[in-house]
Amino acid sequence: MIHRALLGSIERFFGMLIEHYAGAFPVWLAPVQAKVVCITDKQFDYAKACRENCSLRNQGRARCRSEKIGFKIREAAMEKVPNILVVGDKEVQQNMVAVRERGGKDLGVMQLDEFMNSIQKLIQDKSISTELIRG
Repeated sequence: MIHRALLGSIERFFGMLIEHYAGAFPVWLAPVQAKVVCITDKQFDYAKACRENCSLRNQGRARCRSEKIGFKIREAAMEKVPNILVVGDKEVQQNMVAVRERGGKDLGVMQLDEFMNSIQKLIQDKSISTELIRG
């Protein structure tokens, strides 16, 4: 008798992968790589533009919602999103985003293109570390 379980082995592999990372996948494997969070509804249009830019370069793997700031940051932390992009009035004026990594590490304010380039480098390198690489 020949036993062949193609789908069973794939399911076991994904189960072990999820268990290994405890749902906190590295950037290159995460279903949502960044979540754009605006402080008030005034910045929502800029946040949507940032999300669109991220989605165009990452095949739709960024999200944006209009809720209270504490709720959005807590929700992103619970979802184990690798990066949270916070957008306020200062960031809109400077055309930048404030970047926070999973775990609460603040990476400061940077240009959206600089953030996207570092994410793409992590994806290309298949890096396990979630730290952004600054050039």
